[in-house]
Order: sequence, then C-alpha cells, then structure tokens
Amino acid sequence: MSVVLDVDIRENSGTGNARAARRDGFVPGIVYGGDEAPVSISFKYNEVLKALNSGQFLQSMIEISHDGKKQKVLTKDVQFHPVSDFPVHVDFYRVTNKTLIEVEVTVNFIGEEESPGLKANGTLNVVRYSIEVKCPAGDIPESIDVDVSKLDIGDAVHISDVTLPKGAKPTITDRDFTIATIIASRVETEDDED
Repeated sequence: MSVVLDVDIRENSGTGNARAARRDGFVPGIVYGGDEAPVSISFKYNEVLKALNSGQFLQSMIEISHDGKKQKVLTKDVQFHPVSDFPVHVDFYRVTNKTLIEVEVTVNFIGEEESPGLKANGTLNVVRYSIEVKCPAGDIPESIDVDVSKLDIGDAVHISDVTLPKGAKPTITDRDFTIATIIASRVETEDDED
C-alpha cells in the first residue's frame, strides 16, 4: 500500500463548507460504508494531486490518517472541475482486508513470442484489456497473466483457461467469455484470395 493521505475532519458539511475548504487549498471528501456513519473530510490539494499522479489512487486500497488513527479505504469517485480538471471532491469507501469488493484488473499477455499463430503472421485480437473480479480488498491483484503461447490462428483464450490469483473470482459467471483470439492478418487473407 503506497498511498497514505493525512485528512482533517470537517465539522460541517454542505456546499458552503466545501467551497470554503477549496478556497483554503483543500479538497473536500466523504468516507462512508462499513458499520460506521459517513464522515466529511478534507485533505491538502497537492497531496491528492500527488496520489492521483502515482497511478495507485483509483485502483488500489489506500490509507487515510487522522490524529494517528489509520483507516483503509477504496476510492469510489473523484469529481473534477469541468474547466480546470482539478479534483474538487473525493468519495471513499471503508474496507478491511477481508471485505469482498469488485474491481477491474488489467490483463497482461505473456508467451507472445512462442505463439504458433503469431509466428505465422497472425494478429492478437484483444477482446478484454481488463477483467472484473470479486476479491478480498487486501489481495487486489496488480494484473492477471494470460498465456497465449500455445494459441494458433483461429484459437481463442476464454476466462476458463485463465488461472486467477488466489481469492479472485470473475464477476461474470453466466458464460465463458473470450479474452483474446488469434486472427489471420488482413494482408495474408488478401494474398490468399489473389
């Protein structure tokens, strides 16, 4: 967990209070979920910008800290100003390491150099660049490896062919969806017709 934000509790909520926080260089937000009541918070604008630029703010579990007390949260929503594109409000959801959550995880294709279909001038046709999985909040995978080393032209890899990380299950369970296929290149197809 690489992102830790120091937050201040806002006693009052509402539009006027949020605008005052923004004028003072803070980004207002709210923490909700779990068995506790929602809490209005604010944190320094530059810390939010740094967290957003780290790439870990939206996809990973982060920690917020107030007076030495730490709470694990997930970023549920970030609202941006329509003109300046600065963050103006952030919603967080309280979680524990065992809380089951649904997240999209990036697909990482491996074995492209060994694939007979790609060696025969085929093309990797990616159907899904990410897979939505249900997993414990403390074990969110960085990526899911999909092996295409044995695929030939016309072959496909489905979710049933993929070994998901421990504790992760696909959210789509009613069908065996396709992740990628190997197709013949367009140039090769045109040559065959000639």
